[in-house]
Amino acid sequence: MALVIVLLIILCQGVPPTYDHVRSFERSLSQHSVTVDRTHPRYLRFPGHLWGHGLNNVLQEALLMSYLAYVSNVSFVFEDYTWSHTPLPWTIHGFALRPARIPLNAIISGPTAGGPMSHGSQAPLAVSADFYERTCGGPEAKPYVLSSASAPNDEDGTTIIEWWTQQLVSVQERCIEIDSTPHDLFDRFLFGGPRILSLWESLTSSPVLSEFAWSSIVQSAVARNSALFQPDTIKNTHRPSSSFQGLVAVHLRRGDYKRHCPNLAKWGARYMGFNQHPSLLDRFDPSPYENDDALKEGYYLAHCLPTTNQIVSVLRTVRREYRSQAERTLNRVYILSNERAWALEEVKRALKDDGWEDVVSTVDLDLDAEQYHVSMAVDMAIAERAEVFIGNGFSSLSSNVVLLRMAKGMDVTSNRFL
Repeated sequence: MALVIVLLIILCQGVPPTYDHVRSFERSLSQHSVTVDRTHPRYLRFPGHLWGHGLNNVLQEALLMSYLAYVSNVSFVFEDYTWSHTPLPWTIHGFALRPARIPLNAIISGPTAGGPMSHGSQAPLAVSADFYERTCGGPEAKPYVLSSASAPNDEDGTTIIEWWTQQLVSVQERCIEIDSTPHDLFDRFLFGGPRILSLWESLTSSPVLSEFAWSSIVQSAVARNSALFQPDTIKNTHRPSSSFQGLVAVHLRRGDYKRHCPNLAKWGARYMGFNQHPSLLDRFDPSPYENDDALKEGYYLAHCLPTTNQIVSVLRTVRREYRSQAERTLNRVYILSNERAWALEEVKRALKDDGWEDVVSTVDLDLDAEQYHVSMAVDMAIAERAEVFIGNGFSSLSSNVVLLRMAKGMDVTSNRFL
């Protein structure tokens, strides 16, 4: 009986969308209609890519893999965002059905997802895994496999990319795969430390990031909810704006971070690699507390899992400093969070009591079914366009938002951390 009740609860929440129209769009990409001839590019696939992880762990890896393909003049093979390898189109997560696989073009657009590059670029366009399997699946097109066994994984990002580029230059076969069984191609230690910063300038100026865009589904969700973020003058006149003036987007990660943040203190972790860029205003330095475990954990929690009072204090400071430096007023807050609605009410009330005109959050968004299942990307698209972004330095989501904002030329001082 209990099982029946659980199944009814799950089914009552609806069956996730299939995104079939997005898959049709991917199949119709111009590079997928090219006939096999001597002008065909070489294709690079990464069979060991991340799956079953959060979107931003997968996205940061995909962007770097796409960048490697770009600088190596080969065609990147992009994959679905995969949560489960179940043969069914959906799986169960948190007492609800969720898509087991979402086509990448339902989440992002641009070169990594097969989109066009600037006219000056001669790099081949990315292709889907489905196209790659049809093109390289026969016995005559058996992939050439490169092993990661000898890759310099402990070196800085530029050295790693250059090493792989040299390996790829010597391969003339059309279908290439990298075997990351011996070592992850780009592991969490690269993304989580300063070694990746050597790639900052070349990565942010490449088409992978300079021409990055969110999918039409994500952009439609932002447009659908734009009245929540835009100033009253824009709400009334319906004038479009490339950024949400006066808006501060703040990333409050909860859920698993209630366990994760104390562990970060035990491990002595620092901010994610890109969040350590020297041009960013806020630094994380726990060294004064190394000899006192309680003080050390308190310092970590203030930046990783801040209390309501700490959140209010940080936003108040950022508002005051921004008014002084940029001579502009911040008056609205958007909270990106995986926290439940009732738990965010205390934060909302406290911020309004501190003088913020409007405070809205992820749970206030009006989303259709397709938009709902890519809502983390919707959050990020809003944060990317906010006048100021306050991130969680330990989060890959915040790291990706900062990277995208900087690649789009936004003022470095508009990126802050809790």
